[in-house]
Amino acid sequence: MHPTPTREAARLSELSPLQWKSGIAAWLGWLFDGLELHLYTLVATPLVIQLLHTAATDPAVKEKSAYIQAAFLVGWAVGGAFFGRLGDKLGRSRALALTVLTYALCTGLCAFAQTWWQLMLFRFIAALGIGGEWAVGACLLTETWPRAWRPWLAAMLQTGVNLGVILGAVLVGLLSLILPPGSERWVFLLGVIPALLVFWIRRHVPEPEAWAQAEHQAAAKPGVRELFRGNILSTTLRTTLVCALGLSGWWLFLFWQSQHLRKLFGDAGLPAGEILRNVSLSFLLVNATSIVGNFLGGWLARRLGNPRAILLLFLGLGVSIVGAFIVPRSPAALAWFWCPLVGLFAGVFGLFTMYLPPLFPVLLRTTGASFCYNIGRIAAAAASVVFGWLAPVGDFRTALLASSLLLFGAAVASWWLPENTAED
Repeated sequence: MHPTPTREAARLSELSPLQWKSGIAAWLGWLFDGLELHLYTLVATPLVIQLLHTAATDPAVKEKSAYIQAAFLVGWAVGGAFFGRLGDKLGRSRALALTVLTYALCTGLCAFAQTWWQLMLFRFIAALGIGGEWAVGACLLTETWPRAWRPWLAAMLQTGVNLGVILGAVLVGLLSLILPPGSERWVFLLGVIPALLVFWIRRHVPEPEAWAQAEHQAAAKPGVRELFRGNILSTTLRTTLVCALGLSGWWLFLFWQSQHLRKLFGDAGLPAGEILRNVSLSFLLVNATSIVGNFLGGWLARRLGNPRAILLLFLGLGVSIVGAFIVPRSPAALAWFWCPLVGLFAGVFGLFTMYLPPLFPVLLRTTGASFCYNIGRIAAAAASVVFGWLAPVGDFRTALLASSLLLFGAAVASWWLPENTAED
């Protein structure tokens, strides 16, 4: 195993082979996470219509779409807990390979779903891997790369997700040019590509020295209950609250804004292929501005610390969503200005990547980070269903405006986020 350098690298040329390999593995894992994440949101409405053999105006389309999205978010939370625990028990590299294999194969299976509940099941299992990859990849970098680089590492990892979403949007847009109407399901076959990454990870990425030493020296390994004892309890509760509020609001925006745009473009008389391309391009633009937001978040974290940077970005996220949906707007204004403005403040979620893992001891690190971040998926899943019930058929502005309230709540709760880390 490659030893961890005694002096932290100050420039790229000083990084060790272990650091480069762990960085590449984590970044690619996040890139493919982004690709897998939003394939469904880009084709949700036409695919569910096909599976239900009904029309777009049928309330069941909205209802079943919300159930599928909720199952995905629940799977993300469960996968975060399951693979997060494996990351502490088996090691970061082994767990990372398992997460990638899970989400790659099950995303591909979505292409062969014959009923809406089959699609929901495949999305749930794929989400297990996506949720687990988040904490495992983050901890791999936390334990191998220089501590002083963390704000920028967080930005780079989140940029991998954004580029994956952009890649998915571009590929879906290109496929819309060649696939006939009614063939949206085949975009899920793109999700099988990441499976190839597993072989490289297992062959070339060793376990971090920090984990190996802690594993060797520990007389008794900490269990999940330790998250709710002593000083760790306060950290668990505070970070979980912020993540639950923030992720609920963000996922409501991501899912319903695509459906809202699709309806607005349809009302404008655009054909199905052009609607899909416009929605995909809007997603691309949102994620392009999110890349800028990732580095804005890193800059704020360097100067104000993670808790205050998180507070300001959540505040900006809520204000921009209110600006976008407080009054009816044209599809062009939403797609090309307001939604990308929202994306700028989404860099807040990149900060959690490097902020959460060091709050916990080494052998509780992926477990703690996974629990606190991914518990928000459960809240987001419930919000997707409840807000889906509340939103009038064909008008999602109510749900979108409500999402801003959750983000304002996350901003307030961020005031009490902890500053110190378990390793300091």
